[in-house]
Amino acid sequence: MNVRVICAVLITLTAGLAAFGQNEQAPIIERQIEYRSWTLKSVRDGSDVELRKAIAGKRLVIVVYFAPWCGNWRHDAPFLQKFYERYKDKGLEIIGVGEYDPVDSIKSSIDYLKVTFPVVYESTDRSARQQTLHYNYRRETGDTRNWGSPWYIMIEPEKIEKKGDILLKKAFVINGEMIESEGEKFIRERLGLQSEGSGSGGSERPVTASADKIEICEPVVKTAGLVKP
Repeated sequence: MNVRVICAVLITLTAGLAAFGQNEQAPIIERQIEYRSWTLKSVRDGSDVELRKAIAGKRLVIVVYFAPWCGNWRHDAPFLQKFYERYKDKGLEIIGVGEYDPVDSIKSSIDYLKVTFPVVYESTDRSARQQTLHYNYRRETGDTRNWGSPWYIMIEPEKIEKKGDILLKKAFVINGEMIESEGEKFIRERLGLQSEGSGSGGSERPVTASADKIEICEPVVKTAGLVKP
């Protein structure tokens, strides 16, 4: 087998794995969870972002944890931005929490994807995976994926604890990619808006994520390029 054939095979396998890894849509489910308030640094300017303050005056806050190198995140980000633009004046807030990569990489990701909603970071190194609250929350809600990107928690302000570190003891979560039409339906219901039928559409795929499924959203390992014969 010559080098060109090997290259073609590698490209095909890589594309196939990427496509499979980006098919991790999961339903919105309610779970017991002790979700704590936090103060994290903004990716854009390094300022403190306090979750309790971000919730004030909102009707729904969606917190999405993501790794910038993950294709699953790149799939969801465009329609999350669309939701943000469409509903931010109606009481919706979306906050991204970057994980497992340097701040510059997280910022490059949101700039490339034209994300304008607030983005903070919890971790900056892939070795921290099992030390993050993100990891603990996913395990608490039954998500056994390796990296868990993206992972969502829906915060309904009228249900939060008024005092203390623990913000919620039960919440709706998504252990995988969001199903776009289901996400928009959930948003509209919590904002008190009438249904728009089947939702935005355009990114619906079979639901494959589950508590016992391991995603193929893995960091890209750079290798030396192949030399042409």
